[in-house]
Amino acid sequence: MIENKKKPNPIDIHVGSRIRLRRTMLGMSQEKLGESLGITFQQIQKYEKGTNRVGASRLQNISSILNVPVSFFFEDAPGEQSNATGMAEASSSNYVVDFLSSSEGLQLNRAFVKIADPKVRRRLVDLVKALAAEAEFE
Repeated sequence: MIENKKKPNPIDIHVGSRIRLRRTMLGMSQEKLGESLGITFQQIQKYEKGTNRVGASRLQNISSILNVPVSFFFEDAPGEQSNATGMAEASSSNYVVDFLSSSEGLQLNRAFVKIADPKVRRRLVDLVKALAAEAEFE
């Protein structure tokens, strides 16, 4: 008889992906997060993949280390509908999560937040918009 491996719960996968997102946004390694929690980086990998469920007290510790509220890990979770426009908001926020999970997105985000002058940031946004519009016509 073939053993049926249990699939991870979609919420566990989502929470794990949010842990990974925040950890990478901070430039923190799995080793460093594991060390802060007193566990191995392999355990962090399992949490981030959703193969191991994160307990409540551990999630509280992770939220403290990553400097976000516990609710951060449940934002846009599967099955969560708070209003009628939820689907549109979920797809747009998934786009943001996907972008911030990419190497380029992380690099851009880290560099952008280091720009102190709001006028320079605004001009940079305008430049990116202009480049994106130009790319549409190619």
